[in-house]
Amino acid sequence: MAKQNKAYKFRVYPTDEQALMIRKTFGCVRFVYNKMLAERKETYEKLKDDKEALKNLKHPTPAKYKKEFAWLKEVDSLALANAQLNVDKAYKAFFKGNAKFPKFKSKRHRQSYTTNVVNGNIQLLDGHIKLPKLKMVKIKKHREIPSEYKIKSCTLSMTSSGKYYISILTEYEKEIESKEIEKVVGLDFAMDGLFVDSKGEKANYPKFYRQMLEKLAKEQRKLSRKKKGSANWNKQRIRVAKTQEKVANQRNNFLHHKSKELVSNFDAVVIEDLDMKGMSQALKFGKSVADNGWGMFTSFLQYKLKEQGKQLVKIDKWFPSTKTCSNCGSVKEIELSERTYQCACGLNIDRDYNSALNIKKEGIRLLATA
Repeated sequence: MAKQNKAYKFRVYPTDEQALMIRKTFGCVRFVYNKMLAERKETYEKLKDDKEALKNLKHPTPAKYKKEFAWLKEVDSLALANAQLNVDKAYKAFFKGNAKFPKFKSKRHRQSYTTNVVNGNIQLLDGHIKLPKLKMVKIKKHREIPSEYKIKSCTLSMTSSGKYYISILTEYEKEIESKEIEKVVGLDFAMDGLFVDSKGEKANYPKFYRQMLEKLAKEQRKLSRKKKGSANWNKQRIRVAKTQEKVANQRNNFLHHKSKELVSNFDAVVIEDLDMKGMSQALKFGKSVADNGWGMFTSFLQYKLKEQGKQLVKIDKWFPSTKTCSNCGSVKEIELSERTYQCACGLNIDRDYNSALNIKKEGIRLLATA
C-alpha cells in the first residue's frame, strides 16, 4: 500500500485572544526566517568561493534566538522549526539552480505558519480543532475527513480582509491502480473562455475579475483618498480585500467544478505545456491570463486525475497544434486574428476546436509510445 497525501482547507473562528496569538506567531515566524536568511546571506558572501565549506556548514536552530529574544518562547516552537526548514528548502533550491536567491519576507507576504502533529497536540473535536498554544479553536468543517486519514501538519493563514483559515495535511494508505485509458479529451487553452475541448465545447469561463474591475477600481480610488493608517483607511482596505477575495473564491469554485467534471468523464486529459507568464508578457494579455487561472486549473486537474489512477498528458509547447490541419495533417501559417481554420482539403472549422483535436491526437500518440 502506497502512502498518499491530501489537504483539507477550512475556515476557523478564533477568539480575540487566539487571533492575537496567531498574529504574534506570524510575526515570530517571519522574524526567525529573516534572521536565519540574513546570517546565511552573510556566510554565503564570505564563503561563496569555497563550495566544500558551504556544504558542510552547520546552521543555527531557532533555539539560538530564544536566549536573546525571549518573546519567541511565547509562540509554538514547531512553527519556528518549520521556518528553519523553509530557509533550508529555499537555499537548496537556489544551489541546485532551480530558484533565485531566497528573498526576505515582509508583512505584505502571505501571513501563515505551519505546525506539526506531535503526541496528539492536534485533534479535531466536536466543531473545534485543538492546536498548540491556542487550545480549542472553532472550525467550520464543511466536509468530513475520513477517520483512517492521519493528520500530519496544519497551516494557519490569514487573508487580507482578516479571515482565518486552516489547511490540514493528511496522510492515508491507498493503492492507486492505473485506469485503462479509453476516453481521452484534448483541451486547447483559450484566452477568453479558459479552454475549447476536442468535442468542440467551450468551458465558458465567466470573467470574474473583469466583471468586478469597475467595482474594484471604485473601491481602490476611495482607499487612495484616505489617510494611510487611519481607521477609515483600514476599513476601506478591508472592503478592497473582500472584493479581491470574492473574485478569487468565485474563480476557485468554477475551476474545481470544471476540473471535477472532466475527471469524472475522461480517463486522460491532454493539454499543452504552456509558459503562462511568458505568454502574458509577450502578448500583453496580463489581466486575461490572470483572470482565467489556467495554471491553477491544470494543478487541480493533475491531482484529481492522479487520485483516480487517470492521467494528465502534457504535450510540448512547440507542437504546432494551431498550424496543423486536424483532417489531413498539413501545416500552414495562421494569423492570430484568423478565428477559422481553412484548409485546401476542405476543412473549415473554428481554430481553437481544430487545435484541441490536434492536441488530443498528439496525446493519444504519446500515450501509445509511453
